[in-house]
Amino acid sequence: MAGKTAEAPDYSVPALEKAFDIIELLAEQKDGLNQGQISEAVGRSIHQIYRVLQALERRGYIFRDRPAGLYFLSPRLFELAHRHEPLRGLVQAALPSMRRLSDAIQQSCNLGVHNAGRVLILAQVESPAAFGFRVRVGAEFPLFGTATGRTLMAFQPQDRISQWLQASGIPDEKAEMHDALARIRAAGHEEVADGLQPGVIDLAFPVIGPFGQSVAALTVPYVATTYSMLDLATVRRHAAEAAREIALVLAPEPAQ
Repeated sequence: MAGKTAEAPDYSVPALEKAFDIIELLAEQKDGLNQGQISEAVGRSIHQIYRVLQALERRGYIFRDRPAGLYFLSPRLFELAHRHEPLRGLVQAALPSMRRLSDAIQQSCNLGVHNAGRVLILAQVESPAAFGFRVRVGAEFPLFGTATGRTLMAFQPQDRISQWLQASGIPDEKAEMHDALARIRAAGHEEVADGLQPGVIDLAFPVIGPFGQSVAALTVPYVATTYSMLDLATVRRHAAEAAREIALVLAPEPAQ
């Protein structure tokens, strides 16, 4: 009828939305939640979420500690993400160079990418020495609060940097952060004392993709102890070369 506004179609899928609510909730939890706590947190009755919990548990996306009745998020989503071809290809391209780097410097190294405003650790190679510093694969860190994250952002277009600064909730520090990222671009890498672990210096180098922007960051958490066989300057040189090697695998130079 004329003059009547048609309502927008409702494409919501209640059961699917409940599942996403539960997955996103458990992703933020360290100690797990029971059924009642999940019900209260997502604003739905126990009756409404009971079958959703069963389905998620059956498909392996969550698991339940039976004695305590607590639900936890499983590694299933992380495993699925690693089946995705771009991420899998990046890890496969990086690991040979990372292993050679670790063997040469007798230190660990890791590869991080930008994932929805966070740094996600995709790959880790342990130090072959008796002592080293490791970062768990799958760990996430603040984008601008780590050497890896700042290196990832330093080699991005300015509009993208501004967008993620705003999304990270630090607009008041924007000018200062822009200066810090400009310094990283000029140096070609970030080198700073680790914010979480005293005695560790983070060396982070960008892995530049085919379009001239960082697709990942290769980081060496350099530990200066009696086990350290090479000085910082030598480790820096090896790490820079490894990052270039990975970039070359991702975007080979054309034949002359």
